[in-house]
Amino acid sequence: MIEKVYIETTVVSYLTSRPSGDSLTRSHQELTRDWWDRRRAEFEIYVSEVVLDEAARGDRTMATARLNLVQSIPVLAVNEDARTLATAILRSAALPRKAAADALHIAVATVNAMDYLLSWNCTHIANAIIARRISAISREMGFDPPTVCTPEELMG
Repeated sequence: MIEKVYIETTVVSYLTSRPSGDSLTRSHQELTRDWWDRRRAEFEIYVSEVVLDEAARGDRTMATARLNLVQSIPVLAVNEDARTLATAILRSAALPRKAAADALHIAVATVNAMDYLLSWNCTHIANAIIARRISAISREMGFDPPTVCTPEELMG
């Protein structure tokens, strides 16, 4: 059975951005492109309405590049279950209120039974301490959360 991957906006951004002057960011960009080129076809990949909203922001040229990249990827809706789970995540203080979009990414991936949530957002999403708290909240609400990881971790 093919596994399902939710692609969060940072992955889309790294795939379409110019090479960074920062060596760590540039390394992440290269790892992301490598995963995209070598491993993406091994998974069913999805984005959400949240990804589309975030990808459309900012510089018009870069926004167009981000939106073009995801145009053929199935889009998951932000449904009532996702909103309820995101609210529970924020209420629990697992994430700060300013990270409401990040809570929605996690919730959409969770309620849609994704196997993986792929992200470079190591502050609020790909963060082991936060992921553990969110996993507990998700399970309490009857959902099996995805494995949260970076493209590097999903290289196989």
